[in-house]
Amino acid sequence: MNDISKQDIGALIKLQEAETQIVRLRAVLKKVEKQKGELSAKLKLFGNALEEKKENLSTAITNCKDSEKEIQVVDDRIIKSNETLRMVKTNKEYQIFLREVDDNKKRKDVFETELLEYLDVKEEIEESVQESEKEYNLLKDQIEAEQKNIEKKSTDDREILEEYLTQQNEIGKSLDSSLMKQFAKISKMNQGLAVINVKNEICMGCFMNIPPQLYIEVQRENSLILCPQCSRILYHINVESV
Repeated sequence: MNDISKQDIGALIKLQEAETQIVRLRAVLKKVEKQKGELSAKLKLFGNALEEKKENLSTAITNCKDSEKEIQVVDDRIIKSNETLRMVKTNKEYQIFLREVDDNKKRKDVFETELLEYLDVKEEIEESVQESEKEYNLLKDQIEAEQKNIEKKSTDDREILEEYLTQQNEIGKSLDSSLMKQFAKISKMNQGLAVINVKNEICMGCFMNIPPQLYIEVQRENSLILCPQCSRILYHINVESV
């Protein structure tokens, strides 16, 4: 139990008020950053899905082009084989080139069927990409608007936080450094609540009873008294005045 003045106790109470607001505002700003991060992640996730669809569309376009090239190659072979048919002199040669023409026509049919399937797939993906792009742009505008709104609201909180940090620093200059270190240690142990009032012999930090003699000492306000249970710095509050 260390001797301390009423002025120091008053300073500690004000210091705690500033500390409470600092903890609260930092939690609010942390939540704001989390919200902004979640919005960005949502947009990124949608964007990744859109890029995947675009890659699928690129693959479908390539497949269509490859099929068209294959059809052109087969067409060229059919034309060449038909030209050769007109020049053959034996029935055996004629049958060979005729079979070759038939085989190429069958291959062409296969490629054309394949091309139709690829075209259907391409058309379906194109529609999906166009729709997704519209949805992405709408979502992007919506998220940017939400983030700007969140940022605007948090600007005031940041300014207020700076005021409390300045206030905390100024109060700290009026207190003994060892007392400030003790305050900081207790605050860290108790999630920012280092100084707490006592009502009717009850610590309002841990809600445990304070021994009668210790309660009397708290009321005198001339000693630094810690709660036996939670180790917070105690001060007295007049119940009639609250």
